[in-house]
Amino acid sequence: MPNTHAANSDQVASWNGTAGRHWTEQQEHMDIQLAPISAAVFAATSLTPGMRVIDVGCGCGDTTLEIARRVGPKGHALGLDISEEMLGRARERTPAGAPVEFVDGDATIYEFPPADADLLFSRFGVMFFADPILSFANMRKGLKRGGSVAFACWRDRSINPSLQIAAAEAYKFVPPPPPMAPDAPGPFAFASKERVVDILGKAGFSDINVQPVDTELDVAAGRGLDEAVRGALEIGPASRALNDQPAEIRAKAAAAIRAAYAPHVKGSSVLLPAAIWIVTATNP
Repeated sequence: MPNTHAANSDQVASWNGTAGRHWTEQQEHMDIQLAPISAAVFAATSLTPGMRVIDVGCGCGDTTLEIARRVGPKGHALGLDISEEMLGRARERTPAGAPVEFVDGDATIYEFPPADADLLFSRFGVMFFADPILSFANMRKGLKRGGSVAFACWRDRSINPSLQIAAAEAYKFVPPPPPMAPDAPGPFAFASKERVVDILGKAGFSDINVQPVDTELDVAAGRGLDEAVRGALEIGPASRALNDQPAEIRAKAAAAIRAAYAPHVKGSSVLLPAAIWIVTATNP
């Protein structure tokens, strides 16, 4: 378990428990599903050979390994995460000799090599901090002067069917969880553009740019409707709602999710709209 800021202990427990295990088991599926998000963040960067990059919330290493490929043998990619199980998968996937280091650490307090990195990168890895201003201020210490940050975060849940359709169907059979505060750590903590700008500004960043990107995610990972339903039952809010429910309830929810997904089938894909922010900023 990494050295952790006390306020992030719930997240550490979750990602070293059920959440981390499910993501590790579904690594290949999720890499395919989130490929458009990865592409959007990479498009906002100027990665060149020799650069040193920090990948925050690197999970099973998909984006970190791509960063390493792009920066080449003279560069370096540091993948940081709080889930030891996911980091284990990342290390298993790393080619021998790749310029990659995976570290279990909490970005709120991790001692980054000072002024070392050219870029701070994240695909959905920065919305879970209890104190995001403190966290980004600490991450900024690892950036060179003039270094940049680029990350993806979700916009409002109401415009993200890729995360909500399955959950809405599950909640027909089990009670929904209590509503979370808009700024509570979680997937939608950065839904407000104004909040993102405020956090980064107070953490010391400049030239802050927050751009909306609309895309589609294949929740079937190219493997058909059955795979899409299976994925919803393994990862995400529907999965959490149905965890430990009787087989009869799970079967009813699965049938409802299947019916809700059916209109979105295109060949072997199930394409659902996704709305994100791509955020960039500079360490002055």
